[in-house]
Amino acid sequence: MKLTVVGCSGSFPSAESACSSYLLEADGFRLLLDMGNGALGELQRHCGLYDLDAVLLSHLHPDHFIDMCGYFVARYYRHDGGRAEAIPVYGPEDTERRLVQAYDDVPDEKSMREVFDFRTLTPGSFEIGPFTIRAERVCHPVEAYGFRIEYGGRSLVYSGDTGPCEALVDLARGGDLFLCEAAFTHGKEDIPGLHLNGREAGEHALRAGVGALVLTHVPPWTDPRINQRDAQAVFGGPVELAKAGAVYEV
Repeated sequence: MKLTVVGCSGSFPSAESACSSYLLEADGFRLLLDMGNGALGELQRHCGLYDLDAVLLSHLHPDHFIDMCGYFVARYYRHDGGRAEAIPVYGPEDTERRLVQAYDDVPDEKSMREVFDFRTLTPGSFEIGPFTIRAERVCHPVEAYGFRIEYGGRSLVYSGDTGPCEALVDLARGGDLFLCEAAFTHGKEDIPGLHLNGREAGEHALRAGVGALVLTHVPPWTDPRINQRDAQAVFGGPVELAKAGAVYEV
């Protein structure tokens, strides 16, 4: 699997990165994980607008899904070649209504469905193209999912947004690459059930026995170097900071 970090900033875009979005490729199939603020523009550095095969949304906070409104425009109003065919979009219950509400001026109530084939996430395993996906609810104020994605005997685990969570440890167990949020700073923020800090991300990686940890979703007001240091203090494997444009072979 080839993983490209399209955007990795938490809460809102930074000067260096769009919000959460990750392009995963295998066997010519392109799956996009999340499409937060600014991601649609950055995506075009790595993939054509109409070359995606499916979109998987972890939850419905704007920094993870709001650029789907712009993607609707690109697919619905395309004149060169006609309207794009409906692409599978996997997301929490109510994804369609939230997108219609956010856009606020769709031509009619069926417009989103004409270019997005909405499929509701539930905990469990399913297939998307060549990938086997396992989705589990994680600890966040809204319906939110973490994902384990497997292909060819290798596994990528994406936390989405979550506070400390046993389900995430189980999901990540033995994973090759753990793409884990680290929005908070250890000793600074302490808001239950919202986000992880760098130390907690490292603890989850250690307990799960993952091969490597990549910290993501670090907001502009958080020093990522502190979070990396805190994760390294508890997890003995490789710890990297996600950067826009970075590519990983899983």
